Amino acid sequence: MKSVKTPKKYTEQKFIKPVYLFLLFMMGLTGFGQMPIFKRYYISDIPGLGWTAEFYIKHYLHYLGAIILFFLFAYLIVVYFGLMRKSYALSNAALIRIVLLVAIVVTGIFRVLKNMPDVVFSPGFTMFIDISHLVFMILLICCGVVFGITRKGWFVSRVV
Repeated sequence: MKSVKTPKKYTEQKFIKPVYLFLLFMMGLTGFGQMPIFKRYYISDIPGLGWTAEFYIKHYLHYLGAIILFFLFAYLIVVYFGLMRKSYALSNAALIRIVLLVAIVVTGIFRVLKNMPDVVFSPGFTMFIDISHLVFMILLICCGVVFGITRKGWFVSRVV
């Protein structure tokens, strides 16, 4: 069985990957922080982490991170389809990540709509959206760990 190796790092990957990972970390931190765990478990008492006890700071940082993540996704879609599609194909690991990211984005949009004053969802639908947003994020973290350990990258070279 022939193994397909991840292609060499392209120039933008050196800059985009750290930004993407930092954004996901901050989104996870501020997202899980929406639940009152930092103050309850005295994490916010650690010097430098006092901001984690402030709901609105975490809330706005989460929204800001989502906006930056939208721009990053748009940029990466344009770069892939404009420059890389002929040389690289998306790996199966990338397709799984993309499906999970789309699910997180869609449920996140519904969560934003839920927070608007004129939009009312039923309590059951609200709970479904909240739990599914959390579950998709946990699945993305688990897949990221598995794909990191197994070295499954986003791209594979196209056979020419």
